[in-house]
Amino acid sequence: MNRRKIALRVTLAGALALVLTGCSGGGSGGASDAPNAEFEFWSFTGIGQKDSVERYLDENPDANVKLSEVGSTTETATALTAALAGGRVPDLVMIQNDDLPKFVENPGNFTDLRTLGGDDVGEEYLDWAINAATGEDGSIIGIPTDVGGLAFAYRADLFEEAGLPTDPDEVAEMWSSWDAFIAMGEQYVEATGEPFVDNVETTVFFSTVNQVDEKYYSPDGELVFDTNPEVEEAFDVAVRAYDSDISAGIAAWSSGWAPGKANGKFAVTTAPSWMLSSFETDAPDTEGLWRVASIPGVGGNWGGSVIAIPARADNPQAAWQYVETMLSPEGQEEHFAETGTFPAARAALESDEIREYQNEFFGDSAIGEIISDSVLEFNSFYNGPDTSAIGAALLNVLVDMEAGNVDPADAWGDAVASANAAIGG
Repeated sequence: MNRRKIALRVTLAGALALVLTGCSGGGSGGASDAPNAEFEFWSFTGIGQKDSVERYLDENPDANVKLSEVGSTTETATALTAALAGGRVPDLVMIQNDDLPKFVENPGNFTDLRTLGGDDVGEEYLDWAINAATGEDGSIIGIPTDVGGLAFAYRADLFEEAGLPTDPDEVAEMWSSWDAFIAMGEQYVEATGEPFVDNVETTVFFSTVNQVDEKYYSPDGELVFDTNPEVEEAFDVAVRAYDSDISAGIAAWSSGWAPGKANGKFAVTTAPSWMLSSFETDAPDTEGLWRVASIPGVGGNWGGSVIAIPARADNPQAAWQYVETMLSPEGQEEHFAETGTFPAARAALESDEIREYQNEFFGDSAIGEIISDSVLEFNSFYNGPDTSAIGAALLNVLVDMEAGNVDPADAWGDAVASANAAIGG
């Protein structure tokens, strides 16, 4: 077994041990300018990063990468927080967009990538994606790796049985607004006696609230989730969907969700780009029955990540060489071909390879065009350090509502109170 392959096999325990032991405040020594020095890369599990690292090593035989697949996005952020507080930092680290705001608040913990790639280092990427990784001082702490463009997946066979259109363009036209979506759901339920959507918290609320111009924070960083009419309206759409009896009440990632996909317990679910592969895993026997269509309203985004270089990294130049190569538009196109992860680079999103992408599992729906248009149309909004906690609190009240534990008339007030409690307000 050669040394490069061994370097790819680092466990979660090993990564956490590095955090806890290297308490000298930096890495193992002074920073190196050597582009081929061995650098340590912390990534999430389950996103195909190992394949990308191996491709990089094949294309750059003199390079050395030590990949640590730390765990979930939250576990990786937790390990990074501990490392920045005084442990041993990696040379390169992946940060999920929900966790990014709390790191952007302290840009001095990271290398300003303009010092490595020039002042135009972010120009190839979606404006809102690079802005999310930009500190108040203008420093760019991360390069976007991917996006989570929103789409809906639906069962064409079940739509046909209900007398609804099955072509994605016709479906998107029929549910072009959220009111139309709810009406379509009522028509489906009346025709079949079965639920239309899996749940209202992710498929409806997370979709609507990720389409807004202003979300939980104002553009200048003030908390406005409890007074912002766009957030309350997004929440109200979910409540109205529940009141219309179109939901199965099956929470995403619950024990009944994957079987529900497989057994037709619902006809529609949210399908951000990173979720599409789960259909093939959760419901392999439904190949060819699903379709993908644009969501109601304007485009939206749910997810995405950046790669950053901590300020105390031992080998920033070697880490940057990886970023420069693998996160270029060409590199992101290749990663898409390997994993189906949609790029954040505009040129890649506008390329024929991405826009013409189809998948037989989804009946050759125009997935590439739908996802690309969703993120290209997205206006974005300011995310603050408590965005994730607020979103989880609002979502959980909707889950409780679907379980019969919250009166729909009280749901918004309960959600605001829950979010305030979650952030210490």
